[in-house]
Amino acid sequence: MRKVTYLAVFETDENPGISVYFPDVPGCVSCGETFDQALCMAKEALSLHIYGMEKDGEPLPPRTDIIPDSGGMVVPISVFPDIVRDGMNNRREKTTVTIPRWLKDAAETEGLNYSRLLESAIKETLEIAS
Repeated sequence: MRKVTYLAVFETDENPGISVYFPDVPGCVSCGETFDQALCMAKEALSLHIYGMEKDGEPLPPRTDIIPDSGGMVVPISVFPDIVRDGMNNRREKTTVTIPRWLKDAAETEGLNYSRLLESAIKETLEIAS
């Protein structure tokens, strides 16, 4: 299983809470009210940021061990991009469809599950094995 690790910088300032950023992953930032919450949110932010980059076909930036002199605490954060990708790709999405009223009434009378039926029909049409 692929594991990706980047260094995160945890900082506090006059505002309550803890800010987190990843020097090697521009744009990936997070925060939390406590260290534990900030750590959890940093893992989620990094996971989703990497997911978005890979989905867009962007290469992941190389990890460096350069630690910025910010006075913050540096923590390595590891995530498993393949698990995140599989979870995102297999989550259920709500889709609106339009069918004639008489067909909707007949389906409801028979107790059909629209989601299951639509999923099966799409798979069959695209010749995708279950």
